Amino acid sequence: MAKLQRNVRYDWNDIAYFLEVARQRNLVRAAQKLKVDHTTVSRRIRELEERLDATLFKRSKSGFTLTEIGFRLLQYAEGMESQANSIVEAIGIDNADAGGAVRIASMEGIGSLYLTGCIRDFNKLYPSIQIELITDTRLLDLSRREADVFVSFFKPQGRRLFVKKIGEFKISLYASNAYFETHPYPKTVKELDEHAFIDFIDDHVQLKENRWLSDILRPAHTIFRSTSLVSQYIAASTGQGIAMLPTYVAAHNKDLRPIMPELFASREIWLSAHEDLLHVARIKAVLGFLEKRVAADQVFLMSVRKQK
Repeated sequence: MAKLQRNVRYDWNDIAYFLEVARQRNLVRAAQKLKVDHTTVSRRIRELEERLDATLFKRSKSGFTLTEIGFRLLQYAEGMESQANSIVEAIGIDNADAGGAVRIASMEGIGSLYLTGCIRDFNKLYPSIQIELITDTRLLDLSRREADVFVSFFKPQGRRLFVKKIGEFKISLYASNAYFETHPYPKTVKELDEHAFIDFIDDHVQLKENRWLSDILRPAHTIFRSTSLVSQYIAASTGQGIAMLPTYVAAHNKDLRPIMPELFASREIWLSAHEDLLHVARIKAVLGFLEKRVAADQVFLMSVRKQK
């Protein structure tokens, strides 16, 4: 005997609540975005789960994470959202609101010391879009919606990903004037053996793309190591040693002096997002802005400031 299909009825409006909880991973933040009380969000999610007879989220002290069924529903829910936004475009409203939150993931250095400045300019163009920047040493999985957009130094791998190389940047040796108060300025690679260096902690570097100092030399004396590029930048800025820094990092302190600019490494900048999000207005706005901004900044990203 054939199995009868269950006639499932649910409130379409509950999908909006589901989407916001999936993106915010927190009832209070989702409620703030939806402009309702968090108890209302909790009730609507519970009712949706009851009507679908499925558990959509795993609840924990750290927040809400999608179950496998939740991930499957998310694909359809985002499709519904995209189609709803397309209605506005279809009837000819060119200035449709591309509001909402977009979560960008990147490495700490480029996220804190380059993207944050870009986001300031992005907010002027799209004030209704809220950017959430994640700087993490882990490789986040766009396929599982741990982030909406990923800016990386390598080409990400994954199912149904949009991936595009959007630029490059240069990394060179820098030290501050404070450091050179007690150390001579090196003019040859051999002279670098007499200097103190700042670098990453080898066994905590998950990405070979972050091992940029080893691209040009292996220093004889390393005085400070850190998993944080920002910490390395601060150490160099306060005169602790010589650090290998991207141009966009060194630009924050004019007191940093480039050392032998002919010694440099370079890295690619890749932009990626899940294919299911490419038609969402706010995602399109972020991807388009970042691609154009990095292209416009190529001279800056690939130049080493001349020594005065």
